[in-house]
Amino acid sequence: MDWLRDHLWETWLGVGIALALAELLSLDLFLLMLAGGAVAGSLTALVTDSVVVTVLVASASSVLLLAGVRPPLLRRLHGGPDLVLGPASLVGTRGIVTEPVGEHRPGRVKIGGESWLAVAEPPATALAVGEAVEVVSIAGATAHVRPVSDPRLEEPR
Repeated sequence: MDWLRDHLWETWLGVGIALALAELLSLDLFLLMLAGGAVAGSLTALVTDSVVVTVLVASASSVLLLAGVRPPLLRRLHGGPDLVLGPASLVGTRGIVTEPVGEHRPGRVKIGGESWLAVAEPPATALAVGEAVEVVSIAGATAHVRPVSDPRLEEPR
């Protein structure tokens, strides 16, 4: 116990470094907050020789970091835009009608270099060959499209 009391700040610093390295494996920011508490304990041990005070400071610092710093960090790290993959990524893109789309008959459109079965949105719309369209939604292997001249059209992406 005398060795621990004589090397208290080094022990806390070693614990902090070990926790920070372990954080590299978990990537959850939990162990990093505990490492911050251990560093606070190390700094406290430089000022006082009391093991009880350093443990209390390290514990309080860890709890404060876990409650006050970790949640905003996690929100910032995980708060980016959603990644849209597959056919859903075509929503909002433009295409060209290659086979006419009738009121009650699907046709074909070329979207992003691929030919898709297409139906008009709203269904009462007829689309001629060569007409520019925008993808409203994808249902299975069918693209729901509307004419680009539609007044509800948003800016292209």
